[in-house]
This record gives sequence, C-alpha cells and structure tokens, in this order.
Amino acid sequence: MGILLVFGFVFIFWLGDMLIPVFASIVIAYLLDGMVVALHHWRFPRIASVMVVFLLFMACLLAIIIVLLPKLSRQIGQLLQELPAMLATGQKELMLLPERYPDFVSEIQIRQFLDFINSEFTSLLQRILSFSVASVRGLISILVYLVLVPFLVFFFLKDKAKIINWLTTLLPDNRKLATEVWQEVNQQIGNYIRGKLWELLIIWGVSWITFKLLALQFSMLLSMFVGLSVLVPYIGVIVMFFPVTLIAYFQWGWGSDFAYTVIAYSIIQLLDGNLLAPLLLSEVVNLHPVAIIVAVLLFGGLWGIWGLFFAIPLATLVHAVIKAWFNLRMVAQESGKVANDQS
Repeated sequence: MGILLVFGFVFIFWLGDMLIPVFASIVIAYLLDGMVVALHHWRFPRIASVMVVFLLFMACLLAIIIVLLPKLSRQIGQLLQELPAMLATGQKELMLLPERYPDFVSEIQIRQFLDFINSEFTSLLQRILSFSVASVRGLISILVYLVLVPFLVFFFLKDKAKIINWLTTLLPDNRKLATEVWQEVNQQIGNYIRGKLWELLIIWGVSWITFKLLALQFSMLLSMFVGLSVLVPYIGVIVMFFPVTLIAYFQWGWGSDFAYTVIAYSIIQLLDGNLLAPLLLSEVVNLHPVAIIVAVLLFGGLWGIWGLFFAIPLATLVHAVIKAWFNLRMVAQESGKVANDQS
C-alpha cells in the first residue's frame, strides 16, 4: 500500500499538468455521486439518476459561463485600470510615515519598499501581457476542457462500478491494508470535500451580499477570493485580510466605511471559524493544526491550487496509511508473542 501511495504521488507530480481534465472530472464526479446515490435510494434507476444530476451540473456550468464570468472579467479589468492610481496614493501615504514616525521607519527603507513594489507591479504587467499574447492558446485549452470535462464526468458517474472493479484488479491479492485504509478515509474525504464546497459557497455568498451592501468596489471579485480562502486553513483568512482592507482604504480612506468593512470581514471569518466550519466539518478531520499547515505548504507547493484543495484529504490519507500500517505491525507482533508463548 505504501508503494502504491508513493507511486501515485510521483505519477501525479510528473503527469499532473497533462491530466488536469481527468483529475477535475474525477473530483466533480466524486462530488456529484452523492446526489446520484440519494436519487437511487429513492428508487430512481441508476441511469436516470445520473442523467438528472448531470443535467443539473450542466445547467450550473452554463450559469457560471453566462452570468458569473462576464461580471468577474469586468471587475478584473476595472481593477487593472485603477491599480496605478491606487499605487500612487499608497506611495504618497507611505512617504509620510518617516515624518510621522521617524524613530521607527526611515525614508530609505520606504524607498526600498516602493522599489520592490514597483518591480513586482512591472513583472505583473509583463505576465498579463504574456498571458494576452498566449490567450489564443489558452482559449483553445479552455474550450477543450469545456468539452472533455463534462464528457468525462458523465462516464465516471455512469460507469462508476465498472471503473472501480477494474481498478481493484490492479491491486495485489492481499488488500487488507488497502481495504482498511479505504474504509477509514473514504467517508472522511467525501464529507470533507462536500463540507468545504458548501463552506466556500456560503462564505462567498455572504461576503458578496455584505460587500454589496457596504458598496465596496470589486465586491464580486473580492468575495470570490474570500470564499476560495477557506480552502487554505489559517493562512487564507490572513492573506485575504490585506486586499479587502486595502481596497476599502483606497475607496474611502480612514473613516467609518473603512471600519465597517474591516469589522464585517472579521465577523464573517469569526462565524466561519467558530460556527460554520465546525458545523459542516465536525469530526471529519482529526489532524493537528501544525500538520494541516505543513500539508497545505507541501501539497500546495507541489500541485498549486489542486494541492491546496486536497492538502487535508491527502494528509488524512497519509495519516490513515501510517496508522493502519502500525496497527498491522502491532497485531503481527502480538500474534508472534502468542505463538512463542504457546510453543
């Protein structure tokens, strides 16, 4: 089992970029399979359940393409247009800090920081230009994904039993460890992914409504990233605090509206951490916070956004394998002791 796990990690690391549509389809099918199973329990035929869930998935996909993406693209364009003015305002404010706090910061330090920001902004513009040059290729890739992913999702849902039976034939005959690990991890990973998806959607929706009521600029774009930040435990909340507060500051300056935005964002994160996440993910993952952060950094560095999303499930899988392996060793040692005592 350990060899299979290492082989799987190496395989994904080297071929992950080429197989992204397959991995995305597996994840989507895994999420949708719960709805298929529920409909099947209500005495719907399996193929009818698959068709209903697949049509619902396609309707949501079309809604995202037609409604959501145009709004996000407009706000991204607006943000890029206003970014130079925001940077100029920020530079003016930073240059006032040596006068206000000469004992803590010097003008040289501020200029070095501004040079760093300017260089990063220049590299960002270069990446945007290079992306626009390669936009034709990217558009073709997106179109291919839009065709391949639904196609693969449908067949993963339809032929789930056949695919699982085929995969079991590739495993060794002695599958006790693999079976034990799968039984322990399957329910946890499924519940975790579905719980995280609902948490993402709820935080995204609540943030969008809140930012919209506060009349904060780029509310759809910011709320989307606030929702995505729940995929990165502990780190995502801190990282998203800065763009939310900076946009609020550049829009209103120091004032009541800025304070309301910071307070609203803090309340959303407090409710998420203390109410929503425990409600959706109660006892799903039993990992120490240090282990979670290490998993996020490790798998995020290896596989990007997919690694961030699956960091905790992968850490849970590794933990289950190690736990099952030690349990088998203890059982073997106890059996050996009993045999020696009897002899």
